[in-house]
Amino acid sequence: MDIAACTLNQAGRVARAAQFGELFTETVRTVERPDPTWLRLDLEPGPGPAGQVAELVAAETECCSFFTFTLTATAGSLVLDIRVPAAHAGVLDSLAARAAPS
Repeated sequence: MDIAACTLNQAGRVARAAQFGELFTETVRTVERPDPTWLRLDLEPGPGPAGQVAELVAAETECCSFFTFTLTATAGSLVLDIRVPAAHAGVLDSLAARAAPS
């Protein structure tokens, strides 16, 4: 994460990265990168994953206000769109690398 734009201390950044990593491992089905400032994640649908994602992105926007998260739930689909200003595309690169299914 971009240290200059994140209000978490080093331990907090490490813990948050681990939270994202765990969430991505459990829920990401596909990753799309429509442009350098936009990451789209197709997630396992359901109320459990939706709640976990909502909780994590709410916490992330408190410390890194440059993120815009949009969580869309429809019948059989859960999609997380993550957008950042161009200056923070590197942060999105890091998230995309973590999110890529193994």
